[in-house]
Amino acid sequence: MDYEVCIQRTLDYIEENLHERITLEELAELACFSPFHYHRVFHFLVGESVMDYVRKRRLTHAAIRLIDSDEKVIDIALDLGFQYQESFNRAFKKFFGVSPRQYRNTTFIPRSLHQKAYLNMSSFTGGISMEMKLVTKPAFNLIGYELKTRNTDGENNREIPKFWVNYIQNNLGAKIPNPLNRNELGLCTDYNMTTGEFVYIIGMEVAEGTPAPEGLTYRSFPEKEYAVFTTPKATEENFPSTIQSTWVEIYSKWFPNSGYEQEGTLEFELYDERCMNNEKQIDIYIPVKKQRVKA
Repeated sequence: MDYEVCIQRTLDYIEENLHERITLEELAELACFSPFHYHRVFHFLVGESVMDYVRKRRLTHAAIRLIDSDEKVIDIALDLGFQYQESFNRAFKKFFGVSPRQYRNTTFIPRSLHQKAYLNMSSFTGGISMEMKLVTKPAFNLIGYELKTRNTDGENNREIPKFWVNYIQNNLGAKIPNPLNRNELGLCTDYNMTTGEFVYIIGMEVAEGTPAPEGLTYRSFPEKEYAVFTTPKATEENFPSTIQSTWVEIYSKWFPNSGYEQEGTLEFELYDERCMNNEKQIDIYIPVKKQRVKA
């Protein structure tokens, strides 16, 4: 399946239908992906979540019309899918830093607009050499610490590293009762594909039914088939960027040629004794299923 064609088709559709109701599910259907796989692929290839992209393109069109026409603010808001002028005003001010009326009436404000995305898969040059294997991981149970965050405007990229620093500096792993091993998981789950919200958990595997101490969470996950990717060896300094580069490589290079798509709504990174070495590595677990073929 040509991912560039599939995602670009939805980008063009978004542009042509900004005044209509657009759902992630219909965009995923247009791309011939499951909704969750589309959500993840779009984010990695375009650089932001799909519904956040739709919102920014609508606000950009609104800004252009505010400058180029005498239309009422309420008419522009309603035409671009905002149900209330108040919600439009809030979204506009958050994005541009000024209200719609201020934007229209002053000539001294910056007018940085959110441009339409055009995919060029050749720009994902790769260079990461990663190992991959397919494994069936039995059902497992986890006790750990939860962080609710969003993949909007890079919020998760700021909050998750801080979450790990707090976990390590305060030795919070010591409070996890009777772990089956000392491996730590950084797990993403409970995705809300419309808002970009999800739950990130740092924890360890435990026996079924282990009580979670106050302030920690107990979660269970079913047996699944996973594509497991091992990151290249990296120094302490290069370790974070190597992990991120591996994620990009998975979605820009591996998935498009694999015949698989993501299954379910979780994924995790496994941190084991290799992270204690001078040349650090982790494993990335992504649940997969054979890609559906449309006639």
